[in-house]
Amino acid sequence: MALPAQRSGVLARKLGMTRVFSDEGRHVPVTVLALDGCQVVGHRTEADRAVTTKKGGQVTRNDGYTAVVLGVGEKKAKRTPKAQREQFAKAGVAPKSKVVEFRVKPETTLPELGADVQADHFVPGQKVDVAGVSLGKGFAGAMKRWNFGGMRATHGVSISHRAHGSTGQCQDPGRVFKGKKMAGHYGVVRKTIQNLEIVRTDVERGIILVKGAIPGHEGSFVEIRDAVKKDIHADAPADGSFRVAAAASAPAEDVKSEGAE
Repeated sequence: MALPAQRSGVLARKLGMTRVFSDEGRHVPVTVLALDGCQVVGHRTEADRAVTTKKGGQVTRNDGYTAVVLGVGEKKAKRTPKAQREQFAKAGVAPKSKVVEFRVKPETTLPELGADVQADHFVPGQKVDVAGVSLGKGFAGAMKRWNFGGMRATHGVSISHRAHGSTGQCQDPGRVFKGKKMAGHYGVVRKTIQNLEIVRTDVERGIILVKGAIPGHEGSFVEIRDAVKKDIHADAPADGSFRVAAAASAPAEDVKSEGAE
């Protein structure tokens, strides 16, 4: 679990990879990420609030932590559980196929429910951490899965050159320990790539270009956060970049985290 950050992260869909050219004429490999209607669907706060029970009574509850709940992607209402439909209705958004909480510090200003996340939440040159589920590669041997060196190519080794070798001990304890690195299913695990650079952003199309490759197949969802090992970029919005749908008639400026309800 990620530690509470100063700003919320972002949910995006991986579209694929391409390249762009820098001002010096060098090509930069980038991964194209689309926000795909990423919206704020809920809050988690430490403040007490009144909750109505099934029997009509009132109880006081709190979440015990501060977080911003974001949703992305489309999902049919009939395939959404009733409790989640009520949560989406309260936020005034359509059901989302992917929902993730981003822990933030208690002093962070929470965006309004239903606000859309803008691509200028991150700025070019900023370092980010991207998390996703890696590609599945089926059953793999120990050399491919764990980078083992294999066995000797001669001196009595026959057929077993790519074997992982002994896995247990002698009579005591005489068993294979749990977690032993062996051949098995490779991939389909959560991976986080740190300190990737934001190359460009397109607010109108909701596109973010990240330098290099990230985990996941095309069409999968990834989480983008401010890099934990680097300082936040000086030009990045302090509370993030969010646009409230109700403010469409206002001047064409993005609303920067106008506050919690």
